[in-house]
Amino acid sequence: MEKFFFISIFLLPYVITTFAFPLSTDSHWIVDDGNKGRRVKLTCVNWPSHLETAVAEGLSKQPLDSIAEKIVSMGFNCVRLTWPLYLATDESFSDIMTVRQSLRKFRLFEAVSGFQTHNPTILDLPLIKAFQEVVSCLGKHRVMVILDNHISQPGWCCSDNDGNGFFGDKHLNPQVWIKGLKKMASMFANVSSNVVGMCLRNELRGPKQNIKDWYKYMREGAEAVHSVNPDVLVIVSGLNYATDLSFLRDRPFEVSFKRKLVFEIHWYGFWNSWEGDNLNKICGKETEKMMKMSGFLLEKGVPLFVSEFGIDQRGNNANDNKFLTCFMALAADLDLDWSLWTLAGSYYIREKTIGSDEGYGVLDWNWSSIRNTTILQMISAIQSPFQGLMETQPKKIMFHPSTGLCIVRKSLFQLKLGSCNRSESWRLSSHRVLSLIEEQILCLKAYEKGKSVKLHLFFSDSYCSKWKLLSDSKMQLSSKNKNGVSVCLDVDLNNNNIVTNSCKCLLGNSSCDPRSQWFKLVTSTRRRSKPKPFLQISPYSKTSTF
Repeated sequence: MEKFFFISIFLLPYVITTFAFPLSTDSHWIVDDGNKGRRVKLTCVNWPSHLETAVAEGLSKQPLDSIAEKIVSMGFNCVRLTWPLYLATDESFSDIMTVRQSLRKFRLFEAVSGFQTHNPTILDLPLIKAFQEVVSCLGKHRVMVILDNHISQPGWCCSDNDGNGFFGDKHLNPQVWIKGLKKMASMFANVSSNVVGMCLRNELRGPKQNIKDWYKYMREGAEAVHSVNPDVLVIVSGLNYATDLSFLRDRPFEVSFKRKLVFEIHWYGFWNSWEGDNLNKICGKETEKMMKMSGFLLEKGVPLFVSEFGIDQRGNNANDNKFLTCFMALAADLDLDWSLWTLAGSYYIREKTIGSDEGYGVLDWNWSSIRNTTILQMISAIQSPFQGLMETQPKKIMFHPSTGLCIVRKSLFQLKLGSCNRSESWRLSSHRVLSLIEEQILCLKAYEKGKSVKLHLFFSDSYCSKWKLLSDSKMQLSSKNKNGVSVCLDVDLNNNNIVTNSCKCLLGNSSCDPRSQWFKLVTSTRRRSKPKPFLQISPYSKTSTF
């Protein structure tokens, strides 16, 4: 049994996690092939290789090894590597045309020069061999790969009428597509064990899409992949740009194999306006919509993979920033598997623009540095599983989605935001008292508005504040302070202390921003790293030690 070790330098510098391949599913989790079926949370980044040149982006900017090292250092454990169908079905294109020839075809002479500097051994490989080199290099760096058939004709994706949208379109002949899936699946069978899954088709869409043909052809594609490579996860997208799987409520997707089927969805902020209305209302509505369209599958014990989400990494897109905070709350609450769009800081050519910058790219234009460390640090909070490992009994932690941090102890009675690996464990009683699980004599108490909340000795419910969730987002924890004034849990962003303030944006006012008051009570079985308890009570003595 081959095993790989995944090391996340960015998130957990000294923690090594071992996975045994191949992967399979257990209820709504993805698990490894070990004796205990340990959960494997996919925390991926998308690496485009489907645009006009059909070459993995960035190889004219940095050595392949260097890019793979960056992926690992940023805490990602897998890559969703995109590919155009013609790379597998048009031999004159994939097996004969070299990387150099493909770049020259689009007059990308600067890119050719970049390859000569950074990746000279790849420059004269056939396109399909160059693709295999990328997969192989990722494997050497212990990075899992999910192969994503992103489009048929190489180019930017997507629009309703680009001829690549649905079965029967100009560039999506079902039989050619199945041929391509089988070729790609067999190419990596018994060769690259780091290829752990295949996304059958990206963002089905357009005027021809219909449920009847979806069931027919997606089932045929799934069976075709499994027939030649039974080890890989078969990842199936829905309709309307991979946003809609709601039809699975009434009719299951039946295949001949078991424990290999995963469904995928995409979720972006730019598909809807996150401005112009109360943000609590917008987040609540979009979360409810996502659950109705696809999230319900988790409740049915079916794995769900958010294979694309992303935001403008330059940090100045208000719409995207609001979306991300709401996404973080749901991703933590459901402990979703996900893949961030995108690794690419720039493209060789995109829609006729040479050297096009990618604002959604984790890396900068030159692929040398992280574009926005603040956003990446925030996302790192959901790179490790909260659930599924059963390291401890389930408990609640208080997650702050706009920072990616959790409530931790600052001192014996004071609280602040800190790493979720050190999060306190909470219990919310039927009397709405929030108390610590490990030190049950302490409960959360609100004092004056603008002042820190504190842990208070819990002799009876009357000594503790009563907390309830307010607003359409269901993320504002409200109580009454000692003066009887309603307040909400908040963060003093000057020092990250946990305080209470007047509850923000409960109704109306589209310009109001409640995100500092958003807290999610997330179920976790993660073992936390922690110092010795601030308060220890001996069962044989009434003496407390501090």
